[in-house]
Amino acid sequence: MSIPSPGVSPGSPIALTPATLPEFLLAVAPVRPVYIKGPPGIGKSSLVTDFAAAVGLDCVTLLGSQMLPEDLLGVPRIEDGRTRFCPPARIARDTPYCLFLDELPNASKEVQKALYPLVFEKRIDDYVLPAGSVVIAAGNRAEDAAFVNPLSSALLNRLVVVELRVSAREWLDWARRNAVHEQVIRYVEARPDHLWSRPPRSEEPFSTPRSWHALSDAMAAFGDALTDEWVGVLAAGCLSPAHAIQFRAFLRQSRLRYDVAKLLKGDIRWPDAPGDRDILYFLSQSFRAHLVKELPAEPANIKPPHRELAHAAKALLRSLAAISLEIAQGVVAADEDDRGIPGWFLAEVVRDLPRLAAQAR
Repeated sequence: MSIPSPGVSPGSPIALTPATLPEFLLAVAPVRPVYIKGPPGIGKSSLVTDFAAAVGLDCVTLLGSQMLPEDLLGVPRIEDGRTRFCPPARIARDTPYCLFLDELPNASKEVQKALYPLVFEKRIDDYVLPAGSVVIAAGNRAEDAAFVNPLSSALLNRLVVVELRVSAREWLDWARRNAVHEQVIRYVEARPDHLWSRPPRSEEPFSTPRSWHALSDAMAAFGDALTDEWVGVLAAGCLSPAHAIQFRAFLRQSRLRYDVAKLLKGDIRWPDAPGDRDILYFLSQSFRAHLVKELPAEPANIKPPHRELAHAAKALLRSLAAISLEIAQGVVAADEDDRGIPGWFLAEVVRDLPRLAAQAR
């Protein structure tokens, strides 16, 4: 298996993608309980249930946020003068199954303690999970503003921990197979960096693979009655505010046949009408994403096509700055994750477009 570059900080679990997680579970889950960490909305729960179905196991899901200790331990009864616990029927099964502890970090300390024997030994009192059963847990991270509780060190130390990350390429492959709305697919193709955004600290929608799927379903439900106004309402209800605005601009841009390829070829110019400012912003950000993707990070890797792109890009930046210096500045600035265009290209911008570069610093 080829594991993609995880892009996580030292000390973090190695990050897998939805495509690599099933192979990992197939190898590890039969011998050790697995804990899948990751942000909300990226498909952790559905991947586990799909895995269980693929290997022929029923999946019993327990939600940490809704569990009480007795939901695991059951209630006591007296047999021959001794107290025995009766685990719930959904857990005490006779055939192998997948026990999925979803939202594990949302479980209380008391529930986490009740989980110890189940995770450690696949046992509740006298009941032992049938041979061939697997235990998999999943949950959000502390930084995801999901009101999670710290996991007990004793519990965490007996789990094989792996982090799940978003892969735009894999999600797009899935979306094409699952009848996701064409406009949603086209937008994520143009702006894969908008597939997921950090959960906000305030109560507002934010972009995730799950919310893009919800937007697709809502758009399809409108059918021929879908208008720009309804698209705006739906996008605002599903996506991060900035992404919602840009998605609507993308649809307008598509109708007006604006795209980065035509812009670079010189077939079209930047839209400069006051009423097209949203299109101008989206097109400029698509242009920026294209530069980040296509220009090599190191000068040693520059080839003639890269040089041609850089030359065309500087000309486009100059004309964009004449329309809006602020929007042109946004093209060359780093984003919130400190991802920017390559340093060698920025050095050329400093040299050739000093006014723009001064604004970007």
